[in-house]
Amino acid sequence: MYQDKTLTCRDCGAEFVFTAGEQEFYAEKGFQNEPTRCKQCRVTRKNTRTSAPREQYETVCAECGKPTTVPFIPKSDRPIYCSECFAKHRNQQG
Repeated sequence: MYQDKTLTCRDCGAEFVFTAGEQEFYAEKGFQNEPTRCKQCRVTRKNTRTSAPREQYETVCAECGKPTTVPFIPKSDRPIYCSECFAKHRNQQG
């Protein structure tokens, strides 16, 4: 059903092959657009992007009382655990 396609990279202008297997993968994942960059340019772009560090919020662990930070705004209706206590609770549930 799928056939290899030759595409042109939008960054470097080199031609690259969008294989039948890659096209099938894109279809399975529901991706609508074909790739616009060759493999090397995708890797380069991914490595040069810098994401802003997530804001951390200080709180106190509901179990041991130790100060901890979390990447979300703590709400008073749910307990917040430090990483050690969170791991204990996770292991008990699973």
